[in-house]
Amino acid sequence: MEIRSPAFFIGNTIPFKYTCDGDNISPPIYWEAAPQETKSFALIVDDIDAPNETFIHWVIYNIPADIRELPEGVAKQPKLPEGALQGKNNFGELGYGGPCPPKNGAHRYFFTIYALDQMLDLAAGANKQQLLAAIKNHILDKAELMGRYAREIE
Repeated sequence: MEIRSPAFFIGNTIPFKYTCDGDNISPPIYWEAAPQETKSFALIVDDIDAPNETFIHWVIYNIPADIRELPEGVAKQPKLPEGALQGKNNFGELGYGGPCPPKNGAHRYFFTIYALDQMLDLAAGANKQQLLAAIKNHILDKAELMGRYAREIE
């Protein structure tokens, strides 16, 4: 399975507009080569370089198996038109919250897509830990895209 974004290449800088310093909208994400048995997808975006613990920027799940992309600027609502559900990020909000590191250097942001063998019995608003517990033993494949972002030191 592969995941990519037309907004940035693997390991490169995430554009300003997708960060808390810009428009704070989600970048477009595409994935392909999922296993044929896939029933749904889940996506987690996190910052493993956050000072105290991994910081969660986006949790989205029950993305139907026939969907292979999330467009730029996904609405910050519990349920999306195609049926996907959004969870809470560490900003305490539903949906995407862009990179917003403290002013201490570049952080790495991991976009991890999971192909799952079922739709999840999980209400909107779940956090990363709840999602990981629900997908345990149901992951068919996964792929990862990493981007970087650093804020200017004043």
